[in-house]
Amino acid sequence: MARIVFVGVGDVELTRRVVSDLLLAPSLRGELEIVLHDENPGQLATAEALVRALDAEAGSVATIVTCPSRRRALDGADFVVGHIDVGGFEATLRDFEIPHRYGLRQTIGDTIGIGGIFRGLRTIPVFVELGREMAELCPDAWLLSCSDPMAMTGWAVQEATGFTRFAGVCHAVCDTHAYLADLVGRGLDEVTFLSAGLNHQSFVLRFEAEGRSLYPDLDEVLDADPELRRHVRVELYRRFGYFPTQSSEHAAEYVPWFMRHSEETARSGCVPRSTCGGWATACTCTRRRGGRCRPAGRCWCAGSTRSPRPPRSWPC
Repeated sequence: MARIVFVGVGDVELTRRVVSDLLLAPSLRGELEIVLHDENPGQLATAEALVRALDAEAGSVATIVTCPSRRRALDGADFVVGHIDVGGFEATLRDFEIPHRYGLRQTIGDTIGIGGIFRGLRTIPVFVELGREMAELCPDAWLLSCSDPMAMTGWAVQEATGFTRFAGVCHAVCDTHAYLADLVGRGLDEVTFLSAGLNHQSFVLRFEAEGRSLYPDLDEVLDADPELRRHVRVELYRRFGYFPTQSSEHAAEYVPWFMRHSEETARSGCVPRSTCGGWATACTCTRRRGGRCRPAGRCWCAGSTRSPRPPRSWPC
């Protein structure tokens, strides 16, 4: 039986997605021990209820355990899924507000740039501690990190602890595969994909069905849709010839051609618009076929007291 430990379960959507992937794997039916750990008792209780409901729906017959003690949770683990959001909403808000005072533009701010550095400075010590505990309690386990900045934290864990069984995971690649298949009117199981690159900077090298490339089909869809052509990732595809797996909001921060230029941010819609360093986007649809795009984001406004964090991954 595989013992998979989740360290940090406050992000309900991420927990749901990762656990669902595991529970739906036929080879893992009856072979999973899912251990949930979080320092917040309320979040831990919510995650337990969610995972038990998912297990019942999937019929996976998993063993589900909650463990307030992280060391006890890690003991004997085969895999550790880490999603640790140090500082929560208030810290993320400052990641936007402080740079905004000095004229710096950000859309997501969790991987590179000053926002990524802020997040890295508060996240690295926690992951280093986790790496040391794993080296002691489960040295043969893999630490699968869902936390950003992924490269910074992974590098720090390996340098500071010598624990090298670290890998970053992100749903952006499989989300993009589903998105592209949907755009050209294909079922995901009909399409062959090959994507490669770095975290938050990968490209779809093969997009094929029935022995031919589907990129010409995608070109037809884009040519017929002015709104789609506004997206940063579409512009990158037009320039490089391969579709990027990361969202437009993320991608705009990783290259120098958009965020520094007001006319480009206005055209693409990737514009931080509020005085508190909020974000906005022209389109955040998950599915387009058969209907209009569904907006999934809004700006943080100067007068608001609580707003959702920017989503971890955007499909558009």
